Amino acid sequence: MSTVYKSVDGYPLKASCDEHLFQFRLTAWQHEPHSIEIMKGKQLMPRVVGLNEKELETLDILSMRGNKIMSDILYEGKSKIIYRGPNNESLIIRYKDTATAFNGEKKAELSGKGKLNAAISSLIYGYLAEHGVETHLIEVIDDATALVKKAEIVMIEVIVRNVAAGSFSKKYGVPEGTALKNTVIEFSLKSDELGDPMINESQITAIGLATEEELKEMTRQAFRINELLCALFAKTGIRLIDFKLEFGRYDGKLILCDEISPDSCRLWDIDTDKKLDKDRFRRDLGDVLDSYQDVLRRLQNVR
Repeated sequence: MSTVYKSVDGYPLKASCDEHLFQFRLTAWQHEPHSIEIMKGKQLMPRVVGLNEKELETLDILSMRGNKIMSDILYEGKSKIIYRGPNNESLIIRYKDTATAFNGEKKAELSGKGKLNAAISSLIYGYLAEHGVETHLIEVIDDATALVKKAEIVMIEVIVRNVAAGSFSKKYGVPEGTALKNTVIEFSLKSDELGDPMINESQITAIGLATEEELKEMTRQAFRINELLCALFAKTGIRLIDFKLEFGRYDGKLILCDEISPDSCRLWDIDTDKKLDKDRFRRDLGDVLDSYQDVLRRLQNVR
């Protein structure tokens, strides 16, 4: 038995199948579902599996007789596209190959970057989930796409610093690479239009971006995530310099959203201090994709 989806964009779908009823369920799709044949058993990108009760509750069963499913683009950012999910509780994220710096003033297409960031982020989020950190990740769909929980994003970026680098070094005159005596937590307003300016706790609560309790919880989680990530990256021979986190409100609590990848972290080789992150693009150091691939390889070796 086989079924064909008609589309124009060429991205692989993932579907699941009840092997007795031969009914298929679409677990994710692009904004224009594509042409691909799905057969009993495993073939190409789709994964054919038996449906469980949780899946039955969250997704509609489709008879797959040439149905054309449309998913709307909700938002396109510098590095990801957000699509409407298969239900009201989820979204689909597609990682882009676009590299940007200086609030989008510097821009380039790096073929394969989206897949690398997706793979790195999914590995890290899986590790964090194993250690009790709730994230928005539900399921990896394909090598550049993920199904995530539909959270209300808190419009604050939480920046965690272990070592002086980047804007911190420029602002405070601390040489890059200087180990900080304690972990620094900073907040910035999530706004490309305003250039993501720094913002303090009293300003955040004054304009209603988050409550005092939410700030305390984001800070608590940021310290915990930093502890876990430092331990993980140390096993790979990488020093975690700093990184950015985003949180969202979901089911009455704050969960980790967005991504953790070389786009959102500074990662240096422990022995050589070679930069393995977006600074290679930002500072024209070259070997951007090779460095991202190196990070992925190292994580895969310890995971």
